[in-house]
Amino acid sequence: MTTNSFMGQSDLINDGVKWIPRELYFSNYVQAWKVLEIKDSFFETAFYVLKVSVLITFTSAITGYGFARFNFPFKKTLFVLMLATFILPSQITMTSTMVIMRRIGIISTQKAMIYPAFFGQGINSAIYILIFYQFFRTIPKVLSESAEIDGASEFRIFRSIALPLAIPSIVVVFLFSFVWYWNETYLTGLMAGSNLTLPLKILTFKSSYEALFPPGTSGAALNEAVVLAANMLVILPLLIIYFFGQKQFTESIDRTGITGE
Repeated sequence: MTTNSFMGQSDLINDGVKWIPRELYFSNYVQAWKVLEIKDSFFETAFYVLKVSVLITFTSAITGYGFARFNFPFKKTLFVLMLATFILPSQITMTSTMVIMRRIGIISTQKAMIYPAFFGQGINSAIYILIFYQFFRTIPKVLSESAEIDGASEFRIFRSIALPLAIPSIVVVFLFSFVWYWNETYLTGLMAGSNLTLPLKILTFKSSYEALFPPGTSGAALNEAVVLAANMLVILPLLIIYFFGQKQFTESIDRTGITGE
């Protein structure tokens, strides 16, 4: 995709040109940059995804801690229902969810994605809760019992003991949620609007391109290379995040036992 994004139309259809373009067309990225309005769209997307990811990480940690450390009526039933939210395809609950969002007046706004994340029903929340649940179960109870003897409240134990020990789980959940919310187009488009994130703008890239570069004007020919350049710009932030955080990410996966080991 990187190689093709720098090609012109003649190179794309030439079987003799595969990896190295005969000429680098940086104009593909210039056109994609203008159509996607990267300067504004990037910060809007990043702020939205960061906000939702932080919320879902915090609420998943609280929920996972509650399931791991406390006994309460219908605990097993509620745990199974929580897992069922991941097992059931989103298409099954989509109609009822949209009706609820419309009735409370938050459909087609960011709140339609933020509120579910805050209440533990965001995208793939069940996986995040399960990760925290499995980790908090490994913490020796003697730590919380010692804190209780010293007069610490349950929230103080969670904040001062459990969360610092759960840094590996926090890293994994935050990165997973960031990537999933960044790439999600189906639910975000239906619930929050079709132009909220950069991946959503890719879906309307052709129509936006033709509006900015009408047929007959300079650079009006939309080819595959321009579309690939736009995709490169969209996934570049995720590549940068993983490049700088891959060591912490892989170590956190190993420490949380996410592979089932």
